[in-house]
Amino acid sequence: LKEALVAGTVVRVRPMAMTVTVVIVGLLPIMWSDGTGADVMKRIAAPMIGGMVTAPMAAMLLLPALVWFLARYRLKKEGTV
Repeated sequence: LKEALVAGTVVRVRPMAMTVTVVIVGLLPIMWSDGTGADVMKRIAAPMIGGMVTAPMAAMLLLPALVWFLARYRLKKEGTV
């Protein structure tokens, strides 16, 4: 299970990194703008950037670890480990 989780995470690193990079690069000009309506757009762009940083980290680090711990717990509960 651990090898499968690591292999699946490794396969997803490049597509996630590319997606996150493109979205963040697209939102940075909004964060740096000073024109009309910039204050409203900054309030929208800031949480989107935060989400694009934290969501992939959770998907690549937290969720595989959670699956591994839950699987181990389930196997210990059944008495097979």
